[in-house]
Amino acid sequence: MNRLRQAVWRWLAAAGRDERGSISVWAATSAVIMMICVGIALDLGAQVHAQQHARGVAAQAARVGGLHLDAAAVTGAYPSIAVGEARVAAQAYLDASGVAGTVTVTGGDTVHVSVTDTYDPRFLEILGVSNLTVTGDASAQVIRTLGDREQ
Repeated sequence: MNRLRQAVWRWLAAAGRDERGSISVWAATSAVIMMICVGIALDLGAQVHAQQHARGVAAQAARVGGLHLDAAAVTGAYPSIAVGEARVAAQAYLDASGVAGTVTVTGGDTVHVSVTDTYDPRFLEILGVSNLTVTGDASAQVIRTLGDREQ
């Protein structure tokens, strides 16, 4: 019985020594997982920022295009957009901003701009995700007002 007890104690002592460092493995694994989660959060946040930038560029390009009115608007006629000038001005704004996009003028009073850009992730690239596409759309409509009422 004494030998059995000694064998059990030796086995338990050996088993206890085998668990040394198990917390280190768990901590290292947890740290890697946390770094991946932080990296994903940073990349997705940066993608949202790039999306907002694309929308802002589209809105400003539409505004710039909407500033180019037809000459008849000065005489009191209902304002309409000088289509050619508006397209050129909005496209020049897009080119200066460094994004690709399309400019359309509809109904003679609305400039619509669609922007497409890409975001290159830093951390998601490790997981095989490369370019993330971001888009932005905006419209600017020319209206005539007198006081605070639309005419």
